[in-house]
Amino acid sequence: MRRLAKEVGSTPMALYRHVRDKDELLILVLTGVSETLPRPALPEEPCERVHVAARHMDDALRDLPWAVEVLSLGELTDRHALWMVEEIVDSAMACGLSERRAVHAYRTLWHYVLGALIFQAALARRSEDPERRPHFPEMLSEVDSAELPRLSALAGRWQAITDAYDVADELRALVDGLLGRPSRDAGQGRP
Repeated sequence: MRRLAKEVGSTPMALYRHVRDKDELLILVLTGVSETLPRPALPEEPCERVHVAARHMDDALRDLPWAVEVLSLGELTDRHALWMVEEIVDSAMACGLSERRAVHAYRTLWHYVLGALIFQAALARRSEDPERRPHFPEMLSEVDSAELPRLSALAGRWQAITDAYDVADELRALVDGLLGRPSRDAGQGRP
């Protein structure tokens, strides 16, 4: 609130003369931003629509780290963002999911996107602190190979494997799994 008040040349308490509470102010800010975000072209095929809408959620929020922080406070959102929820739930049902499973599929995708972005922001904050030293995956070099044989075998390659992580690919796998479709990687020996 202090930061926003400073931005608009006001005091934090003066802001409350215009809004009921902090949540209303945050929703107004989210609305202002979401109104400006263009919607992606959505494919006709409903399973692809789920994937495109989920990718759009991730892409839009990746560019708005402050919005991730706001959205992580709970069920705050605005009407202009509900089209993504509508598309995912409706398209999941068109793919054969029940209402319950379609809503759960949306929630799973939302939790994945939000969680990944919160984790990314935490890593960025941590890397800004020169006093903090990396702990994982460096600690893998110290693991007991008898106790943790798989991690021990991966220790030298862990960073290269995680550097190749692609959110779009993983969202695709998640959507395919939620919709009961075989992953594009099935049978291709992808780790």
